[in-house]
Amino acid sequence: MKLEELVAKRADNKCELCSSENGLTLYEVLPQSRSIEDNCIMLCSKCIAQIDKKEDLEKNHWSCLATSMWSEVPGVQVVSWRMLNRFRNESWASEALDMMYLDDERLAWAKATGDHDNDSAVDLHRDCNGAVLQNGDTIVLTKSLDVKGTSLNAKKGTAVKNIRLVPDNTEQIEGKIEGQIIVILTKYVRKQNG
Repeated sequence: MKLEELVAKRADNKCELCSSENGLTLYEVLPQSRSIEDNCIMLCSKCIAQIDKKEDLEKNHWSCLATSMWSEVPGVQVVSWRMLNRFRNESWASEALDMMYLDDERLAWAKATGDHDNDSAVDLHRDCNGAVLQNGDTIVLTKSLDVKGTSLNAKKGTAVKNIRLVPDNTEQIEGKIEGQIIVILTKYVRKQNG
C-alpha cells in the first residue's frame, strides 16, 4: 500500500486537523529525512493554505486544534503545536499550549522550522486595494511608471498579464511590458477581476 493510501486510511479520509472531507492532500511535516507514515498527515486545502501562509488565518477555523492536539500521530501533534503558537496571544491557544505535552524529540522537531517564533500575521502580495495577488493574475497599473535603465514609460491603465510574485518581497511583482520583464511595486497595481 502506498504512503498516501496508508495515511488516508488512518485519517478515515478526513483532514487530520479540522475533519473536513474536501480537497484532501498528503502533507509532509518538515523537516524530515524521509517520508514515513508518522511525519505525513492528511490535510484539507484550507488548512494547507493557512499553514503555508498562502492566505490569512481564520481564527474560527482553528478551533479544531483543541481536538487535534491530542492526536497520537506525531505529525499532527507537531503541526497542532506550531499552529497553536501562531495564536499564542489568544487565551484559548495559550491554555491549549499549557495543556499540550510533546516529548523532547517532538518538541525539537516542532521548533526546527522556527515557525513558532512568528505571529499569526501572514505576508501576502496585495494590490493597492488590499486584494491578494497570485502568480498568473492580470493587474492594471494605477500610476504611470518610468522603468529604470530604459526609456520605457509604463502608462497608467496598462494591463499586465500573467504576473509572477517576487518570492521574498511582498511589495514586488514581475510582469512583462512591451516585451521587457520588469519589477513593479504592488502599491501601484490593481488586480483585474475576471
